Amino acid sequence: MKPGFIEEFNKRGYLNQCNDLNALEKLSNNQQINAYIGFDCTADSLHVGSLLQIMVLKLLQKYGHKPIILLGGGTTMIGDPSGKDSTRKILSKKEIKKNIVGIKKNFEKLLDFRDKKTKPIFVDNYNWLNNLKYLDFLRDIGRHFTINKMLAFDSVKLRLEREQSLSYMEFNYMILQAYDFLKLNDKKSCHLQIGGSDQWGNILNGVDLIRRVSKKNVFGLTTPLITLSSGAKMGKTEKGAVWLNKNKFSPYDYWQFWRNTEDKDVVNFMKFFTQINLREIDEIVNKEKNINNLKLILANEATKILHGSKAAKDSEKTASDTFLFKGVGKNLPEIKIDRKEIEKGINILELLNKTNIMSSKSEARRAIKNNGIKINEQLISDEKSLVDLSLFVDNDYIKISFGKKKHFIVKFIEL
Repeated sequence: MKPGFIEEFNKRGYLNQCNDLNALEKLSNNQQINAYIGFDCTADSLHVGSLLQIMVLKLLQKYGHKPIILLGGGTTMIGDPSGKDSTRKILSKKEIKKNIVGIKKNFEKLLDFRDKKTKPIFVDNYNWLNNLKYLDFLRDIGRHFTINKMLAFDSVKLRLEREQSLSYMEFNYMILQAYDFLKLNDKKSCHLQIGGSDQWGNILNGVDLIRRVSKKNVFGLTTPLITLSSGAKMGKTEKGAVWLNKNKFSPYDYWQFWRNTEDKDVVNFMKFFTQINLREIDEIVNKEKNINNLKLILANEATKILHGSKAAKDSEKTASDTFLFKGVGKNLPEIKIDRKEIEKGINILELLNKTNIMSSKSEARRAIKNNGIKINEQLISDEKSLVDLSLFVDNDYIKISFGKKKHFIVKFIEL
């Protein structure tokens, strides 16, 4: 354990709020702390919207502290209303269990499990929430919460102001999250809960509950909500979420996501999403005036953390081969299509829609009208064009390009 966690946390731009920053810094500089972040298990992979929290867990390990990863098998059954306009889809226990297995694989790739002192602990709050006795819980825990205070929290207030229904089930979420912190403080000596800025009210509930029940002082720490300089939400693309599981979002697409970062966000994202030393980042930025070179560094470093150095290098080479030399990089996303459809010829609009390169035929039609579609580097100007075997290079593949940055390899298979 070494001092400096809070200092670097702040300098990287991770700091939003803390209930007692000076006391937390003093504690973390003098002893190992156990800190937890909770993740709901609504899918079998996390996406890049959770990456900032994972980078915080990596920073905890760097300074000798121990991360506790709470996978909300219990709270996922209810759904966190924070930042949501409507009730989440209710998942079965089987679906949640499957999602937990997938999410654990994300952490196994991103965090260090070699050092016993800082090896992450996985916990599932279903293990204690499922065994609660309702009357005992209301008497022992519920009495510490007032309706007046709960109605004042943004997660509740915003839903009510928008006249969106808020179920009693969701209304209980903040109490259960506070109870999680109480249990982890009691069973795992957890000193700190970390979360996004939208979790501030829920985290304070836990801090207050521990003070009331256990007479202990603990800490809450939040990170800012990351939005792009354009105002768009972090981690969304035309294809949807940027997943951390390579089976849902390829390493090449992941590399491209970072390579396509807007100019104004590059330096901040280097601080947020890479492990490059802060002093080195300053030196790189002062020395390198070409913003595209900074984007390459960001893409390579961010991809290396998740998918490894080889995947990062391969992705850069694929991009170079594809864009600079008009070639076909081996790591471009591949799409399979039935050979029989190609043999008789398939309309370009139908092909673009069927392969999910475009979400609809109307979107494909607009792209062709705006000179945005190429096959094997040849511009497609007629929406009635047919794609058949004659276009397949070496009777093997075609390359479809949408704009300058999106490229796909389409191969046929025998069905």
